[in-house]
Amino acid sequence: MSLPEEDLMCPVCYEIFTDPMLLPCSHSFCRGCLKRCWDTGLRECPVCRKKVNKSSASSNLALKNVCEAVMQVKKEKLNCNLHGEKLKLFCVIDKEPICVVCQTSRRHKTHDCLPVGEAVQECKDELSSYLNTLQDKLETLNRNYTSCTGMVQYIKEQSVQTQTMIKDQFGQLHEVLHQEESKRIASVKREEETRITEIKEKIKGLSGEVQTLKESISVIQGQLKEDDMLLLKNFKDARNRGESTALGSDDMSGLLLDVTKHLCNLKYRIWEKMLDDIGYTPVTLDPNTAHPCLILSGELTSLHYKKESQHCPDNPERFHMSAEVVGMTALGSGSHQWVVETGSNQDWLLGVASLSVSRKVAVSARPENGYLALCFRDGEFRAMTSPPSLVDMTRKPKQIRVHLDFNKGRLSFSDPKDEKLIYEFTHTFKEPVLPYFYTQSSFPLRIMPEKVLVTMLRQ
Repeated sequence: MSLPEEDLMCPVCYEIFTDPMLLPCSHSFCRGCLKRCWDTGLRECPVCRKKVNKSSASSNLALKNVCEAVMQVKKEKLNCNLHGEKLKLFCVIDKEPICVVCQTSRRHKTHDCLPVGEAVQECKDELSSYLNTLQDKLETLNRNYTSCTGMVQYIKEQSVQTQTMIKDQFGQLHEVLHQEESKRIASVKREEETRITEIKEKIKGLSGEVQTLKESISVIQGQLKEDDMLLLKNFKDARNRGESTALGSDDMSGLLLDVTKHLCNLKYRIWEKMLDDIGYTPVTLDPNTAHPCLILSGELTSLHYKKESQHCPDNPERFHMSAEVVGMTALGSGSHQWVVETGSNQDWLLGVASLSVSRKVAVSARPENGYLALCFRDGEFRAMTSPPSLVDMTRKPKQIRVHLDFNKGRLSFSDPKDEKLIYEFTHTFKEPVLPYFYTQSSFPLRIMPEKVLVTMLRQ
């Protein structure tokens, strides 16, 4: 049965017992350790402090045999298993201790070897390096664990806020649809009333004509029954009466409800009408990238700065060093443009950022760092080149159009009011880019919606 080595250690020197002595209190000590303790004049157990006589200490033969066996095993471990020689060298290639005989064998003859003393230090240094790496990984994992734990609650809050926004926007759509439904139902009812009124007027007119005709018919029938001379005398009057009886129009068309006017392409016409009130925003901000001091609108189309930092998880996508945010859609080909209303904002940057830009380190928004941007600060416009270039402007536009032609390698900024070019970058894009926004102003930057043009495709 093997015992843990700590059970075979002297409580005084903390080494494996050497010639152990047993006291009446059952504690054991090395003979030399016990002698040094007693040489101070105190004849007591170094552990429990019970008084003992010198003659009461006896040799612990059983423990001695066990300790000697353990020492022998340890000694054998320090010798070569193949040759029984002391392990004095360390094979750098096979990463194992060897003896002098092993060094001359075929297996190790061509291998580089070091003295054990040197090898120990090198191995310690290497293990220390591994240890530092593992500790760094552990620190990262612990940080990620803490971050993930916090993300659970944040995701729940995100879900509640997102559901609320969805319900609000659908509520607005439902209200529009309800209003349209009410208008169209009212239109049908108005036409119903109009048609019924017209029909009633026609019925009234027809009733009068029927009565007149009946009277004329009755008179003529009476004339036909008179004798011949009387008939001839009254013939002219009877004929004039029949001819003078005016009849209304017998055209019965157009009296029914114009159903097609109300139902023709109804869904499409309602949808088309809704487009007049609902714009399309070409860029949507990604809230998972927004700096904690940036406040985004519910529809993710505007941003402004707030000194109080929000509680946000430390996710890799988020900008933490500067008040920045990017759009959700990467642009890797074609032509794209969006208009940003800057209004009273006096501190902003607009442009594009490469997908790989650093989000955890503070860097300037310049081309060598993956940014192409126009800056407005201290009342001046600057193109963020290296170094930044001052842009001469006679007035400050209220809106800025950003136009990206990815394939041609161009990014331009202009005033949408008069289409005047402010600045244009020429750049070779090596990866997709994202619309980029920065501000430290409480006044918002707002991405303007665009009107949607509906085109009918006929096949």
